[in-house]
Amino acid sequence: MKLKLAFLLASALIAAPNMVAAQEKGGVINVATIGEPPTLDPMVSTADLVGIVTQHIFETLYTFDKNWKVTPLLAESLPSISADGKTYTIKLRTGIKFHDNSDMTSEDVVASINRWLKLASRGKQVAGFVDSVGTTDPATVTIILKQPYAPLTSLLAFNNSAAIIIPSEKQADTMTDFVGSGPYMLKERKADQYIQLVRFKDYRSRTGQSDGYGGARHQYLDEIRFVPVPDPNTRVEAAVSGQYDYVDSLPVESFDKIKSSKASQPVLLKPFGYPIFVFNTAEGATKNVAVRKAIRQALSMEDMMAAAFGSQDFYALNGNIYPGNFVWSSDAGVAGNYNVADTEAAAKAAKAAGYNGEPIRILTSRQYEFHYKMAQVAAEYLKLAGFTVDMQVVDWATLTQRRTDKGLWDIYITHSPFLPEPALIGSLSTSSPGWWDTPARKAAVDAFTSEVNPDKRIALWANVQKTMYDEVPYIKIGDFNAVAAKSTKLEGVDPAPWPYFWNASVKK
Repeated sequence: MKLKLAFLLASALIAAPNMVAAQEKGGVINVATIGEPPTLDPMVSTADLVGIVTQHIFETLYTFDKNWKVTPLLAESLPSISADGKTYTIKLRTGIKFHDNSDMTSEDVVASINRWLKLASRGKQVAGFVDSVGTTDPATVTIILKQPYAPLTSLLAFNNSAAIIIPSEKQADTMTDFVGSGPYMLKERKADQYIQLVRFKDYRSRTGQSDGYGGARHQYLDEIRFVPVPDPNTRVEAAVSGQYDYVDSLPVESFDKIKSSKASQPVLLKPFGYPIFVFNTAEGATKNVAVRKAIRQALSMEDMMAAAFGSQDFYALNGNIYPGNFVWSSDAGVAGNYNVADTEAAAKAAKAAGYNGEPIRILTSRQYEFHYKMAQVAAEYLKLAGFTVDMQVVDWATLTQRRTDKGLWDIYITHSPFLPEPALIGSLSTSSPGWWDTPARKAAVDAFTSEVNPDKRIALWANVQKTMYDEVPYIKIGDFNAVAAKSTKLEGVDPAPWPYFWNASVKK
């Protein structure tokens, strides 16, 4: 499915190809992240931070190129798909070694896909469509589906709740030995201090040019260290001083300050994505769809976005899940349901829904400062509408743990980049925190994912969006741009939603 425009022209992956000849080998970089990842097993987490770190250690069969098209990574080529859309034959690259020096075979791939179908939220999303996963020969895997499922290769390519390939002997539900096939391997992890990755000497890169997350992956750096820096103001000052080579997720108001720095320069991803208020649809007050609608009716998206991002240079009000430069952009369901900010009507709706003053537990973190600012504004509007608000501010790792417990929260705040395939949106999976699982969801999503005709899928996605507005599993707040910073000495790092540091080098 193509984008109407080259979305990433201004944002993520289409900077000019790196000047490979000019880059030098050697060196260590330090990357400041928003905190400590809750796990280094990317199958079992949808946290962006987990994907950012672990994409250097583990690899998937496919990934995305600079235009967000699926491209082979560990697979030799794109899958061969039968005429009925049910059989995917995947040829594997040969000569791939894991970090334990074992060779990758089809047995490892089958075991890994089965683990993904069992444990990963996006794997579980696929599992109901899968009849079998098997080996044809040591370099060929066959996936047989019960019915066509158009997003399969996109889901196999995604680095979030990722279908990573690991040795067949290391398939325990709880990963303790972090062995992948990526360009860097885990050397040491000191909780709340750093995650140290070092070059894997036996890495087999694809040939040709680097192409977004695809193509050649060069190992110029000796070592990459990911350092948790939870406080956003500390990250800003570290960027200005040049303490780190790359600083992720900065408040947008720091843009001019970083631009004036001699040590670092801002990295702007425009448009990046959208903040989301995810509802607990399984338990508590927000299990009631009418209460969820009343909460949405009370909120001012305009005030939340202004508080979070300040200047309109960094945000836009937009109720469409996708902005206008995507073929997926649709206004289905938006009218009358976005940026209503009518607290009086919301109070009446909440009362009619049977709301009796139960605390609405909002789970958020200051490590993403814009999440916290939106939560503060939302809390005031909800109080005006008669809701009791219990704001729970925790670190991001704790939030990602708590949101898996249906009894602990009613709303949690997160954000997402604009994803190339709508089926990648986490809330469409019934196992994703929020647990949206209704007949209307199933009918809309199944119709969308089983259709292989691209033009028909566009209309079917509009129906999925309308169903989301009808049943409110989450609320989109608006569109926003993201700011990071990189050292003036760092080369080969293109702006990307999940920054990656293969191809990176340090000027000497």
